[in-house]
Amino acid sequence: MSFARWRASGREAAVIGLGRSGVAASLLLRREGLRVYASDGAKDLSKTAGAEAPAIERRLKDAGIDFQLGGHDLQRIGRAGVVVVSPGVPPTAPPLVAARDAGVPVVSELDVGYAALTGVKFAVITGTNGKTTTTALTGHLLQAAGFRAVTAGNIGTPLAQVALEKNRPEWVALEASSFQLHDTFDLVPAIGAMTNLAPDHLDRYATLEEYYADKDRLYRNATAVSCWVTNGDDPEVERRATGKRGDRLRFRLGTPADGWYDRNTRQLRLGDAELLPRDAFPLLGDHNVANALCAALVATRAGGEPTPIARGLTTFRALPHRMEPVGEVNRVLWINDSKATNVASTMVAVQAMDRPFVLLLGGRHKGEPYSALAAPAAPLCRGVIAFGESRDIVVQDLEGRLPVVKKGSDFAEVIGAAAELARPGEAVLLSPACSSYDMFKNYEERGAQFRAAVEGMR
Repeated sequence: MSFARWRASGREAAVIGLGRSGVAASLLLRREGLRVYASDGAKDLSKTAGAEAPAIERRLKDAGIDFQLGGHDLQRIGRAGVVVVSPGVPPTAPPLVAARDAGVPVVSELDVGYAALTGVKFAVITGTNGKTTTTALTGHLLQAAGFRAVTAGNIGTPLAQVALEKNRPEWVALEASSFQLHDTFDLVPAIGAMTNLAPDHLDRYATLEEYYADKDRLYRNATAVSCWVTNGDDPEVERRATGKRGDRLRFRLGTPADGWYDRNTRQLRLGDAELLPRDAFPLLGDHNVANALCAALVATRAGGEPTPIARGLTTFRALPHRMEPVGEVNRVLWINDSKATNVASTMVAVQAMDRPFVLLLGGRHKGEPYSALAAPAAPLCRGVIAFGESRDIVVQDLEGRLPVVKKGSDFAEVIGAAAELARPGEAVLLSPACSSYDMFKNYEERGAQFRAAVEGMR
């Protein structure tokens, strides 16, 4: 697809969802000469955009975009030339059903942004866990290597917004979720990376294979000159990447690879060459060592030299809500891992702990059993505080295997219980293994309230 083809249809573009990506896609489509109808099921944009909602509505009006709040005109969507869908809109939503029934192509905002960024190279990062940190690391290392690089996609800045800016980057480090990849057809990565694969989003996908199949769309437009950076320690990643066109680089923990961690010498290495001592990389946990190796392989394949890449690793800091130490109170370290919205991510977090800890676990259940956390948490976990909608399932899965305290949906009560349970020299780890939508707008709000509570104890 391209803007020329969309314009040639003579029909308007319909944008479903007016979050950040929907607004950016609408403005970009309009800039490129298409008529745009945009709609959102929310009656008030302030629920997602907050205080910026009035300014967003003015921008849409000033651009000549016809937008509707509180519903969708299904007949109008069925007459569109193309439908652009925001990642939060499920495939079963009535506007998308209407589009498919009418034979209207449905594409992601990523394809809209990509169409406007000709000549830009893309490092596309996906996987179940670690993709946001790896994307941020990749952008940071590309900049450290001297490239004009930005991060975009699921990490926060829509790709269409990058296309709206005056200054064009050389490289985009692009985080792509499975929801985005589902409707992405044109994007061609110069380098693609798969961090890992584990069960997730089983509240949206009927089967695990459906979820993995959307991740596989990373390889959709593979060519002989493609390069794929994959997790050599993950059998499912390795199996699904086998036979894809292009070169493949692997990262591993503990065994030699293109990028690997030598546990004996505590060195991050690129092949036979030392890259960085482990103690010089400031992020917690082996999973972040894997993320660093993945990003370093992407940056070196892009043409970066090892010395500035190693320097870049030393200056990177943990992203908010991802194993983020937010403070120490009465010699108890409080760690915000609110972004851990599935069991696999929480498992990585508990394995990264090097001191006894209290685990805050709960939220909206996503279909996975929590029993898998018992064995890896058992050596250091002094107790689990189960909270939110999933608390009864957490208790059912872990009672008798880990000490569990059940609380409700009062987050202040949850924090208070953790403060009483944790002893000096220990930690409190918010790594919920659940979505946040039972108690919060998103995982960011959950993490922010956690941080604020810790700051209030000082």
